[in-house]
Amino acid sequence: MIRPFGDTTRRNIAGLCAEFARLPASEPVPALKRAAVAIVLVEADAAKGGTALLLTLRAAGLRAHRGQWALPGGRCDDGETPVGAALRELHEELGLALGPDDVLGLLDDYPTRSGYLITPVVVWASTSADLSPNPAEVASVHRIPLGELEAADAFDFVAIAESTRRVIRFHYAGQLIHAPTAAMIYQFREVLAGRDTRVAELEQPVFAWK
Repeated sequence: MIRPFGDTTRRNIAGLCAEFARLPASEPVPALKRAAVAIVLVEADAAKGGTALLLTLRAAGLRAHRGQWALPGGRCDDGETPVGAALRELHEELGLALGPDDVLGLLDDYPTRSGYLITPVVVWASTSADLSPNPAEVASVHRIPLGELEAADAFDFVAIAESTRRVIRFHYAGQLIHAPTAAMIYQFREVLAGRDTRVAELEQPVFAWK
């Protein structure tokens, strides 16, 4: 399904986010640090058309989670809200300056094995032609049409010996993207379908536990 990039799609997705019954926000346990990511909706590449989601590949020189797929984002500064952190990180990583009026909604917080409680913030970028990735943080940026997220075979779930929880995997361009990124994208896919699907119990692969 191709969702045209424009005001109608923006309003429709904003409405779906408003209808999503987000779990009540709670203070993280002391061991978890607040973080936020941006689920950024942009115009897809001309060859594919429609609305797309921005996904990044983290730079190889980063101290943590180098070379992994990620949504733009990072740790919340002291006193900073998740929305503020997501918008700040988006500007720092991709040079994309958006404001609170561009926020369509929030998804459920996701606790990670590496010690973070991540809030996904859905934002609409009416123009993204001037993306300027910071090479110190971002190796590459990818626009994934929403129709690819909604495909029946886009996600699968596997078992691992180290956990009783299912590991979620997102299939993209012949590669596998795992939680937390895959879990948050999956919940957004479910929001697009009008479903309140929880993802906090979806597991990460062992390599992402630290």
